[in-house]
Amino acid sequence: MAGLIDIAVVDDDRMLLEGMRSWLAGQDRLRLVATAATVGELLGGPGRAAGVVLLDLMLRDGSQPEANVRRVRESGSRVLVISTAADRSRVVAAVAAGADGYLTKDHALETLVEAVETVAAGGTAHSPELAFAWVGDTGPERPRLAPRERQVLRDYASGLTLKATARRAGITVNTAKHYLDQVKEKYRQVGRPACTKIELARRAREDGLTD
Repeated sequence: MAGLIDIAVVDDDRMLLEGMRSWLAGQDRLRLVATAATVGELLGGPGRAAGVVLLDLMLRDGSQPEANVRRVRESGSRVLVISTAADRSRVVAAVAAGADGYLTKDHALETLVEAVETVAAGGTAHSPELAFAWVGDTGPERPRLAPRERQVLRDYASGLTLKATARRAGITVNTAKHYLDQVKEKYRQVGRPACTKIELARRAREDGLTD
């Protein structure tokens, strides 16, 4: 990926922040523009202009992960959530709120660089921990899709046209549209509206339905 990526880190672990500053000083792809202990502190300083924010899942100020993700996303930055251990329900909530990926802090630094580059380019940073969280999730924020609804959503979200999606599923275009309408309604019911193809693709990625 060409060019520097400006990143900020929100974490209340001082040792981690110092280590991050030291390590990033030798990176030619990432530039650390700010560190903060809370999202409020981040948004009140230069970190609000970062392209990607590394956001600790659980901060000691008592803030909720999903609220933190939404605040950072609303500021225009993309979000890569990090934590010491995978907490299924909180990871799922953070991604559903708009986080662009999740990593535990024990990954190699090169893995972190790759994840940041993926997120900065508009992708989702998948990890074994994120997949584990989705597989074990039984929360209400994930709509219960029927097998055919999943198939149509997955194919349509992967970039196929509605006509091509219908052809692959062996159904008519009208039937494929009906399934997509059902999917949209189910996402609306759980508070995660997806009215456009782009939004459907994002929901499919969040729920682990696409690569």
